[in-house]
Amino acid sequence: MLLISTVLELLAYCAGLAVQAKLGALGVMLMLTVAIGRKAKAEGLTLVAVCVLVALMLRTVP
Repeated sequence: MLLISTVLELLAYCAGLAVQAKLGALGVMLMLTVAIGRKAKAEGLTLVAVCVLVALMLRTVP
């Protein structure tokens, strides 16, 4: 159980670094919004934040 928790936290940390490197403060804010929406069980907030985050991460910057 501890190993699974450790691996999940490491993946979350790496995802946070990737989002911050690509989107900066906006990415961190969106990830925080996703976490808050999940914790508050606000499915609409979480869904919108995830969709915006994915759309911004998939966009190519020239």
